[in-house]
Amino acid sequence: MNSDELSGKRILVTGASSGIGKQTAIKISRKGGSVFITGRNKERLEATFHELEGSGHLLRTADLTVREELNALIAEMPELNGVVYSTGISDLVPCQFISEEDIRRNFSVSFEASVLLTSLLLRKKKLVKNNCSLVFVSSLATKYPFFGGAMYISSKAALESYARTLAFELAPKGIRVNCVRPAFIKGPMMQETQEKISKGAMDKFLERQPLGPGEPEDVANAIVFYLSPASRWISASNLDLGGG
Repeated sequence: MNSDELSGKRILVTGASSGIGKQTAIKISRKGGSVFITGRNKERLEATFHELEGSGHLLRTADLTVREELNALIAEMPELNGVVYSTGISDLVPCQFISEEDIRRNFSVSFEASVLLTSLLLRKKKLVKNNCSLVFVSSLATKYPFFGGAMYISSKAALESYARTLAFELAPKGIRVNCVRPAFIKGPMMQETQEKISKGAMDKFLERQPLGPGEPEDVANAIVFYLSPASRWISASNLDLGGG
């Protein structure tokens, strides 16, 4: 893919303060795109911003689960050629101990925030017709569940179902919608998971990844493909990124 593949495109990346979101924002900037990054942690978001290449980038700290902050973000938003939804949390709770708070917290961050953001982007006409691609970061755990992952996996599965419906509704507008499903990726979320589950459970999950855990850039490469004209005839798909 050419270094200027995303030249002239404006892309919003949520969850850009770390991990996949951060690396995706950097990768987009290296491909010539202008990035609007957002996240809850101002210090880490600014660190991402300083690593972006090129010009025309924007930064806005926002908690997408807070309606006032979401509205303020939309008000500053330029017209977009793409959105990367990389927000999410990984709470591990065995099914017998799931509480109402667990359900609200996980679905609020990992599902509801992206859905409401999309609704506002559409109502405020922020998505460029016939030249826009939306990419949701799901998880390969929707196919291969693990102990304690019910809330995380359920929210991602809901996101995938929503994305397929969204792809159907937006096809007449020429707006594409796809999901990427990474397995374990090196970074903060993988570290948190390792601290919460047994070594045996982690080893069993990694056995399904013959090439080992991925790097954030491995996912960013796939996302950039979906954002680029190279994937112009692909929508409503789920791409498994599992290292084999």
